Amino acid sequence: MPARPAASRRTVLRGVALTPVAGLGLAACAGAEDDTSAPLTEPVELGPESEVAEDGAKLYRDSHVVVSRGEDGALKAYSSLCTHAGCPINKLAGTKLICPCHGSEFDATTGKVLREPAVAPLKPLTVEVKNGTMVARPQV
Repeated sequence: MPARPAASRRTVLRGVALTPVAGLGLAACAGAEDDTSAPLTEPVELGPESEVAEDGAKLYRDSHVVVSRGEDGALKAYSSLCTHAGCPINKLAGTKLICPCHGSEFDATTGKVLREPAVAPLKPLTVEVKNGTMVARPQV
C-alpha cells in the first residue's frame, strides 16, 4: 500500500488560517445561545403612549417588547424574542419584525409568523397606560 504524501507547509498554513473564519461562521449560526435574552418576567415602563402611531408599531429593543396600535386605538404588546432560537429581534420595518439570526419575520400587530424558520407566534404581553406611560408585563 503506497504511503500518503505528507501535507505541504502551504496546506497546513492555509488550514490554520481558515480555522478562525470557520469558527466565526459557526458562532454566528449559534448566536442565539450567546445572544439569548431573558423573557419579560416583571412590569417594565416603555415610554409615552404617544410614541406608537395609529396602525403603527414601535420596537423597544432594550426591553425586548414591541407595541402596536390598531385603528381603534387599542394597544397590543408582544415579546420581541424570536420563537425559533430566542434571538432578540432588532429590526422593525413598518409593522414587520425581522430576526437577525435566521431571518424569521413576524407581524407586530398580531404576533403571527410571516416567514420561517420560526413556526410559533410571538408571546403576547399585557400593556396598559399609567399616567401617559406604557407599561408592559407578562400575561397571567
